[in-house]
Amino acid sequence: MRHSLFRFFWGIVTAWKPVLKKIIPSALLKRIQPWLAQRKLAAVLSSFQHRFCRSCAPDGVNLIGYIKGEIGLGQSCRLVADALSQSGAAFTIYNIDQIGQMRHSDSTWDSKITNTTPFNINLIHINPSELVAAYFQLPESMWAQHYNIGFWLWELEEFPEEWCLCMGLLDEIWTPAEFVSESIRKKTGLPVRTVPYAVSAPTDPAYSRSWFHLPENQFLYLTMYDCNSTIQRKNPLGVIAAYKRAFPVENPDVGLVIKVNNPQQEDLDTIRSSFQGYRNIYLISDILTKIQVNSLVDCVDVLVSLHRAEGFGLVLAEAMLLGTPVIATNWSANTEFMDRETACMIDYTLVPIEKDCGPYKAGNRWADADLAQAAQAMKRLWQDPAFYQTISQNAKRSVSAQLSLERAGRCIRERIDEIYQQAE
Repeated sequence: MRHSLFRFFWGIVTAWKPVLKKIIPSALLKRIQPWLAQRKLAAVLSSFQHRFCRSCAPDGVNLIGYIKGEIGLGQSCRLVADALSQSGAAFTIYNIDQIGQMRHSDSTWDSKITNTTPFNINLIHINPSELVAAYFQLPESMWAQHYNIGFWLWELEEFPEEWCLCMGLLDEIWTPAEFVSESIRKKTGLPVRTVPYAVSAPTDPAYSRSWFHLPENQFLYLTMYDCNSTIQRKNPLGVIAAYKRAFPVENPDVGLVIKVNNPQQEDLDTIRSSFQGYRNIYLISDILTKIQVNSLVDCVDVLVSLHRAEGFGLVLAEAMLLGTPVIATNWSANTEFMDRETACMIDYTLVPIEKDCGPYKAGNRWADADLAQAAQAMKRLWQDPAFYQTISQNAKRSVSAQLSLERAGRCIRERIDEIYQQAE
């Protein structure tokens, strides 16, 4: 009864959210919402009773997440679906579509979406910042007697204390990188498993440079940034600064492409102001499908990511699989599938976060990439064809082996078998 009242209340709050945004200052609303969510979840957990009962439902996995979302979390969920399919486990998909302005039009796994939970394992691909809302949105019966696994991503060494309460809903946590797993293990006694992605990057030759209105005769660097992430973490301004160091006087033979997903006008204005005076810097803010994005990565010469932290680095892995050399900060989760033999790894200094940037709170630390070294890497890949080919070939071979569909499917299959054996 108590849970039902909370669900009823949460439904009212959700329905009235557009009105609340108009009458309550946004800064105040942002401070109130996490507090309310924590209070609601704490009350739920005070009487939350959960025990896995394998025989209460057929063996199999209910994958719950943003399977249709056109953001990184959506693509991550689809990669997990790929691995589940490869594992041979029976599974179905429950689509969630509750994050802000995110587009929900990817149809890759539509045939598996049933929005039911018939199997006895829930694999909940929802980060803890949204898990409270998901709990009240999903059927209450979904949680009881199931084995609940959270698939989480995080980018810093320290996992947020305010998210730890969500662990009370789970039996286990999976992440795609040991960097993330280690961060979470510090805060919980639950099993935390690193389950690798199965990376693929299909392209279409129809999406060539001319389709993107890019020059055919320039050596092109590409950096990508999603406004649903923070500009501070992804650091496209650092890439622009490194490019300008490499080419302080504009060179007609090279160019920089900046792809912005889910663009916000403030971010676009900031990026444009950072490359005034350069004509060979191209800003793409069009909505693209995943195949179009992959094709863009494929048709440029180099991908550059001077990120301050990564929870995996999916586009870096995809570029490597395509044979597009990568320049990347040598810190956080991406270092688990790339090294100095397979990419241009940029040294860094760990610096404190001076003020809150979305979920990344002041007092934590992240990497500040060496821009001079990044500029040298840019010039070397342009000037040294033999080095370029070595990096390209090594990267493709390495990612094909480390992040294969077979390896990811086997990892999931083995862990599911262990869960069932422990329940006997």
